[in-house]
Amino acid sequence: MNEATNRVIANYESGHILTSILTALLAMGKDLNHLVATDLAPVDEFHIRGRESTTELANLAKLERGQRLLDVGCGLGGSVRYLCEEFGIIATGVDLTGEYIDTAVALTDLVGMQNQVSFWQASALELPFEDEVFDVVWTEHVQMNIADKLAFYREMNRVLRPGGKLVFHDIFQGEGGDVHFPVPWAPGPEISHLVTPESVKTIITEAGFEILQWEDKTVYSNEWFLAMLAKIKVSGPPPLGLHLLLGDEAKTKLGNVQRNLAENRIAVVQAVCVKLQ
Repeated sequence: MNEATNRVIANYESGHILTSILTALLAMGKDLNHLVATDLAPVDEFHIRGRESTTELANLAKLERGQRLLDVGCGLGGSVRYLCEEFGIIATGVDLTGEYIDTAVALTDLVGMQNQVSFWQASALELPFEDEVFDVVWTEHVQMNIADKLAFYREMNRVLRPGGKLVFHDIFQGEGGDVHFPVPWAPGPEISHLVTPESVKTIITEAGFEILQWEDKTVYSNEWFLAMLAKIKVSGPPPLGLHLLLGDEAKTKLGNVQRNLAENRIAVVQAVCVKLQ
């Protein structure tokens, strides 16, 4: 792995993610021998608006039972577990960060879904799958760390069958100026590679997709962050939450995301694209 890749991994790994989650679950009175997937919801979807945005994106994608879905940048596996359970898809998750994959496997075992979901550690630019094997490729908050956007979208196109769908919920560069750092995906600009929504539209088309739906979710995302931060200010952080993944700078990182949204320095988009025949 090159230096840039190692810096991305270092941004996400802590060495104690699983331990922190299990400790929080016990503090909440959960029986680790009788967990269900919804017990993990506060922490295992590491993206803006959490389960709410995952459900919206699934409905936009019109998922069907038995479809093969790949989540590129799956994090702790929350989205694929939910999609498998709710929509009956055959789910696979890939992430660059080894600790995320190890934690995803452990959590999946704890909720008894080890025979329904599989996980691989791999780069989004070198997916370990044959051509045209998935019906849907899904990705949330991943491309911000990837400089070569065209390679990213072309690789997802490669593993999709003709007519298959790319669905994403992602963060792009807004019109309000440079991003305030640190943020969850980067401590500084060195591993943050944001492009504008208009630029990514062109890249996605060049990669072999037709854009079917494009929804700007920036305002809703800012409202969600304001509500979350207000709740934390009153009650403090919950035992189980995204702060477990963000380390000592959790408050600063989350606050900066809200500030960047409010000042239009970042934009949030949900989209559905189809691979051309």
